[in-house]
Amino acid sequence: MVKTPPQNQTIPLLENGDKLTRCEFERRYNAMPHLKKAELIEGIVYIMPAALRFRSHGQPHAWILTWLGTYEAATPGVSLGIEPTVRLDLDNEPQPDAVLLINPEAGGQARLSEDDYIEDAPELIVEIAASSVAIDLHAKKQAYRRNGVKEYIVWQVLDEKLSWFHLEQGEYLELATDSSGILRSRVFPGLWLVVAELLAGNMQPVLTILQAGLQSPEHAAFVEKLADLG
Repeated sequence: MVKTPPQNQTIPLLENGDKLTRCEFERRYNAMPHLKKAELIEGIVYIMPAALRFRSHGQPHAWILTWLGTYEAATPGVSLGIEPTVRLDLDNEPQPDAVLLINPEAGGQARLSEDDYIEDAPELIVEIAASSVAIDLHAKKQAYRRNGVKEYIVWQVLDEKLSWFHLEQGEYLELATDSSGILRSRVFPGLWLVVAELLAGNMQPVLTILQAGLQSPEHAAFVEKLADLG
């Protein structure tokens, strides 16, 4: 992404709270190959801890990926990414826990750069947050909204709550469950989620409801539309 500097040039280390441009953030990040995850949110650097707890992050992350991966497998024209770098704008370069996007050739709003990074806003971003005090529900949410991420899911694990926002006239509104306790994506037809079962870790009913969504007429029409655009 960035050319190797002369040997006599020292690149400063990334530090939590640094205020940087995206270009400088990438320069310093690339010079620290041991650093697992850092994000630039509204021009501020956030360095993520290397160690992640199992029940409050690792396991919920796996459950979300199982759900999204099943949808991707049944929906040609969409792609799932795990913790990809996303170049949103000059002040924001997050690494979301998961993104689901419509492929550019099928009419998606994000694209891949020549150096294989996502540029612009994926249609759906998912973050696993410990609680409501996390950055995911504040500065990061505002950056996603402003850049046109159409749907944003935040799972607050310790609070036992999942919020699914959709973009409407420039603002995030929270999706409401139907009478069966199911949330249904407005961007990805057939992407259905029974929230209570997911929060309880019951993946079999989660996938059963998703399969019902994948067999719905709206999902079939979506797949056909993506094929025509692709």
